[in-house]
Amino acid sequence: MSQDLGLKLVPREVAGVGSVCFFEMDLTGEKVNKLSTPVMMKMRELLQEVARNSQYKALVFVSKKPKIFIAGADIDEIKKLDTPAKFAEAVGQGQSIFNIIEDLPIPTFASIHGACAGGGCELILACDYRISSDDSSTRIGLPETMLGILPGFGGCVRLPRVVGLQAALDVILAGKLLNAKKANKIGLTDRMVHQNLLEAHTVRFIQEIFKDGGKKRKKTFKPQGLVAGLLEGPLRFVVFNAAKKGVLKATNGHYPAPLKALEVIKKTYKMSDRTQALEIEKNGFCEVAVTDISKSLIHVFDLTEMVKKQTGVPGVEVTPMEVKGLGILGAGTMGGGIAYVAADKGIKVRVKDLNTEALAKAYKHARDLWQKLAKKKVIDQYQLTQKVSLISGGTDYADFKTLDVVVEAIVEDMGIKQKVIGETATQMKSDALIVTNTSSLSVTEMAKGHPRPENFAGMHFFNPVHKMPLVEIIRGEKTSDKTIATIFELTKKMGKMPVVVKDGPGFLVNRLLLPYMAEAAFLLQEGMDIKTVDHYYVKEFGMPMGPFALMDEVGLDVCIKVLKIFKKAFGERVDLAPCMVALESTGRLGKKNRKGFYHYDDKDYRGEVDVSIYEALGLKTPTNPYDSKECIERGVFAMINECARAFYDDKIVELPHEVDLAMIMGTGFPPFRGGLLKYADKITAQYVATQLADYSSKRNAGKRLEPSEALKKVKTFYS
Repeated sequence: MSQDLGLKLVPREVAGVGSVCFFEMDLTGEKVNKLSTPVMMKMRELLQEVARNSQYKALVFVSKKPKIFIAGADIDEIKKLDTPAKFAEAVGQGQSIFNIIEDLPIPTFASIHGACAGGGCELILACDYRISSDDSSTRIGLPETMLGILPGFGGCVRLPRVVGLQAALDVILAGKLLNAKKANKIGLTDRMVHQNLLEAHTVRFIQEIFKDGGKKRKKTFKPQGLVAGLLEGPLRFVVFNAAKKGVLKATNGHYPAPLKALEVIKKTYKMSDRTQALEIEKNGFCEVAVTDISKSLIHVFDLTEMVKKQTGVPGVEVTPMEVKGLGILGAGTMGGGIAYVAADKGIKVRVKDLNTEALAKAYKHARDLWQKLAKKKVIDQYQLTQKVSLISGGTDYADFKTLDVVVEAIVEDMGIKQKVIGETATQMKSDALIVTNTSSLSVTEMAKGHPRPENFAGMHFFNPVHKMPLVEIIRGEKTSDKTIATIFELTKKMGKMPVVVKDGPGFLVNRLLLPYMAEAAFLLQEGMDIKTVDHYYVKEFGMPMGPFALMDEVGLDVCIKVLKIFKKAFGERVDLAPCMVALESTGRLGKKNRKGFYHYDDKDYRGEVDVSIYEALGLKTPTNPYDSKECIERGVFAMINECARAFYDDKIVELPHEVDLAMIMGTGFPPFRGGLLKYADKITAQYVATQLADYSSKRNAGKRLEPSEALKKVKTFYS
């Protein structure tokens, strides 16, 4: 007998049934259950033992982990596979093991509490019956396309059969994890109960099945209504065509995995020969698994997993302070957004503002976001009420003595910030922390307003706060390790992705983003059309929006202000295009006053380019003199060039991983490219430097596009 790995069979006598075998999963030495090769081999061995034992009347899969059923396959193993043959062998093994589950002569049950993703979801699909807890930690689905692969252990074949074609496509193509309510609603699970009742109700469920004859079943979705029946049957080509259009619109064709998954489902849907269907699924998996895009997406997954294990202070043993109460100074857009994300994760929030109207807007902002979730049935009315009750506010410092951390989110003025920070510190506990949400001012300079600068740092959220995952944690010269560790942990608790950066102009993300936006302005100055440039960056390179749309989102006044700060800090290597100088006097602020590079309607939706801007900026009619290659390279390579300086010269961050995580989470840099520096390594820093030198010479760009000495020395950013 091989080692148990934390997997074991536990027989239990169940009244009215007989001996029921509970397949317990508690992977030794791991926080989660995952399907590594040793685990799968052990699973096969135990399943064969179940098949041989005629005394067992039923089999039940249960997890002994606190909030994990099965997290999915072992990603580290996937990374080591590098040929279609190796992938085919691994996928074939997994399929055969799940076939054993499906083919057992006794009824099989999955009792699910916690995350049930990827291979975990495919395992429960191979079972006859499924019951889950209704806990918020219970999330069920197939996120494989997010890693550039597709469900390969039978998910593409079994999920459409169980929940129907449309629901299955929705889950698989978007890589969705469903909450327990949604999973139950679409028929992915048969029952849903409170966590504390799950074990008892699982037994009761088994007893009910045996009272009805103890039959196995192969659940098949039955569409309700004529239209649904037609879309599942003779008109299903309509569903597939609509799904393909949706994928192409969402991905611009940059992600092959959803399209391949769609192709596999189209070929295998309602196929009676399981062996043939699974072979098609396996072949589809192998085709996308070997691509560079899959490797890049797995790299991005690794970046997010690394953060879960970090403390923000590498190599230092420090215990972060527990944060139960959070204060916010300023009830504007950022303050209201921060209040929402904190309270949403169960943190008590106190908002202070000089203006009761601003406080009311902050409450309304948070409540409106929760009401949207309630409308979608993500939360219920009781949960909405509980979350709203966590936010209070006022125009004074009431309750600030009870708070552990205060986030300052007031006007971007150094003098005012220093004064307010000093005043706030006198109203708090001596060990409490204050952090600033500044996007451009020096944290070290601001800390001079705090009587205990070691208790002060930056906590830069990105707008809109409830959507943008990144938080830059800025370390000032006197910031303590405990402060950084506490804010790092708080950021994770708030559901955000923290990256620790050193204090410096623009910190990390804005420092890299500004050259990109500044270069777009020069393209405009030199005759490029706004829509064409944005189109190149979105459709061809994969950015979520082009540089001009981004500037409208950020605020044109803010862009010009920060460019001037950069100009002052970095001198002649930062330049403002004449059209940006002219822009300052036009009154155009972008989306916030619905006057920018684009038109905006009364709901702030971006429309077409406002062509009057060319005349307003003193520009001639665009002639589009450059191709997409030059437009994209000038902007992206300007970012890489600045990153080499920030990384090697100023050591704003310690690792290339941190740059890539920050750029993906903070700017939407295309995940399929792996991140800014992963992309730079792929095309080589030497190529970037050569192209920049060429553009600098051809376009008379001077220092602006001149490759830095740091870039010229780079062989690879990732060693």
